[in-house]
Amino acid sequence: MAISLKKGQGVSLSKSQHDLSQVTLGLGWDVAEEKKGLLGTLMNKKAPEYDLDAVAFLLGANGKVNDLGKIENGSPTLINGDVIFFNSQMHRTGKIWLTGDNRTGAGDGDDEQIIAKLDSLDEIYERIVFIVQIYKGTENGQHFGKVKNAFIRAVDAKGKEMARFDLSGESSFNEHCSMVFAELIREAGGWQFKAIGKPHREDNFTAILRHYI
Repeated sequence: MAISLKKGQGVSLSKSQHDLSQVTLGLGWDVAEEKKGLLGTLMNKKAPEYDLDAVAFLLGANGKVNDLGKIENGSPTLINGDVIFFNSQMHRTGKIWLTGDNRTGAGDGDDEQIIAKLDSLDEIYERIVFIVQIYKGTENGQHFGKVKNAFIRAVDAKGKEMARFDLSGESSFNEHCSMVFAELIREAGGWQFKAIGKPHREDNFTAILRHYI
């Protein structure tokens, strides 16, 4: 049975107890239905669907993202660097990747997944930070206060759910459009999975990235 974590808690994922050769970080969410006003009902106006994106930062021993990807016109693009996101879904080492972009969160189970071969991930990477952003959240008036049943879970290569962090719809998340959800920290004999749940107002993960460069 998976260990259920609360905000700020962590649990060790040891190689001796789990198969860390390919770990799935699965993220899921639902969106609370909003009541339509009279005008919206008469016009049958449909609210924009929530598009939540999973992102991962690979950090070195200095706690920083040390490779911001290829340079174009003098600026980093994040492509083929140490940030895994919708425009750069596979890390150049082939050891961590995003499986795809679910634009609605519809259905049961994981809505997005990041796969990591933790056993063989280069030792220069000591932490992996997992971010979730609401694409165009500010523009569409969407925020984490309206997101319910959100979770992140770690599943080992044999399909065993090792740890889980559930986080949903707190009023303190109103007007916050991105979230540092959890992180993996390298430790002797494996990794530690830590629940974070720190919200940010911006709807673009690059605003959070500035804290790691």
